Amino acid sequence: MGVFKAYDIRGIYNKDWNKETAYAVGFFLPELLKTDKILVGHDARTSSDEIFHYLSEGITDAGADVWSIGYATTPMVYFSTSYYNFKGSVQITASHNPPEYNGLKISRENSLPVGYESGLKELEHLVFNEKIDIKKDKGRVYSLEAKQDYLNFLKKYREDYSDLSVSMDCSNGMAAILVKDLFGGSIHYLYDELDGTFPNHEPNPLEEENVRDLKKAVLQNKSDIGIIYDGDADRVMFVDEKGKFIQPDLIIGLMTGYFFSPEYKGELTTKNILCDIRTSKSTTDYIKNLGGIPNLWKVGHAYAKVKLREIDAVFGGELAGHYYFKDFYFCDSGILTSIIVLNVLNNLKKKGSTFSTEIAKIKKYANSGEMNFRIENKAEAMNELRDHFVSAEKPLVFLDFDGYRIEYKDWWFNVRPSNTEPYLRLIIEASDERLLKEKTNIIKNLLKKYQ
Repeated sequence: MGVFKAYDIRGIYNKDWNKETAYAVGFFLPELLKTDKILVGHDARTSSDEIFHYLSEGITDAGADVWSIGYATTPMVYFSTSYYNFKGSVQITASHNPPEYNGLKISRENSLPVGYESGLKELEHLVFNEKIDIKKDKGRVYSLEAKQDYLNFLKKYREDYSDLSVSMDCSNGMAAILVKDLFGGSIHYLYDELDGTFPNHEPNPLEEENVRDLKKAVLQNKSDIGIIYDGDADRVMFVDEKGKFIQPDLIIGLMTGYFFSPEYKGELTTKNILCDIRTSKSTTDYIKNLGGIPNLWKVGHAYAKVKLREIDAVFGGELAGHYYFKDFYFCDSGILTSIIVLNVLNNLKKKGSTFSTEIAKIKKYANSGEMNFRIENKAEAMNELRDHFVSAEKPLVFLDFDGYRIEYKDWWFNVRPSNTEPYLRLIIEASDERLLKEKTNIIKNLLKKYQ
């Protein structure tokens, strides 16, 4: 697979793709989305201005108009797509990738994602095979001020956080354009200046080294919580008051308590919660104990947003730090997530409790974290694991829609193929560390012959 990925278009700019690709995508996008106006936002990467120029030129040469909202988080583009009733939008960003990367996240009407199975494959064919015939009646580029409307939406959920000590790392990314308007000057900010070269750390909070400075800040500032956003602020992750990184899927459990409580001011019409197939049993058990219904589904926003609507979930989350909300057009927003988590923590502190104490109530299983194995023959290796364990003991749960998730009474595992690389991704969880180590060794030995 080239730059047209499962969920977006992405790669090293001027190596994997370039201004000609951006122009062609722009030209064929109005035809794909059946619209004559497309909303566009972009991040602060050094290549984003050039990509915006050529993408816009393609759109206008196709006879459609561009409505530019300028610097934007990806969730701000999702919000604007639905709020202003656009049938198509593009965010220029490579999210959490290093600075030499850039990409395009495309949405259609109602902020529904355009993934490889829902339009990107067709767009790829148009870009590389169809002739460009510039229209006589060219479109125009307009400016749209969307920031204040998005801030007004977020402020509806914000509480007074003056009793909390908060450390917040913007990763020199797009969260920096919004957080001070939302949270004011009482927050201990780190790397809150926009810089698309990401001089302090890569904008990927899933990598341990990128969270190191936030952990130190939490301890130095005696903060109740640490918050870190990725480059385009569609993802967020958290550090507790002890400086410990919180496994992102446990936050789904924490937020379930909020949505099922009197603090939630919205209308709770469903008890469905969406979780990806890698989600900890600690979380799904916790959701059930609160009266919720966990629904496991495929990894990735292109799948999650469709499934959220299908099951009418009040919200959902993923291990990668994406959290989706029915109240937010079924889209993900790192900043909205952080507001809700701060609301929960506000309430906990009034009761004399802490972030780590509440997470300890949720986390009941030993977890391996996601492990990666470089394997070319991914399907055969996955089937080997399936056949070995299913033949040895009938599982309580068997899911096969994104790799395999196989559950037994006191342990489970998920093995799934990377969409873009020759890797198998594996998560194992067990009732205690001894059993986790035992099962991990068995699986690693089974995979050795494929490496």
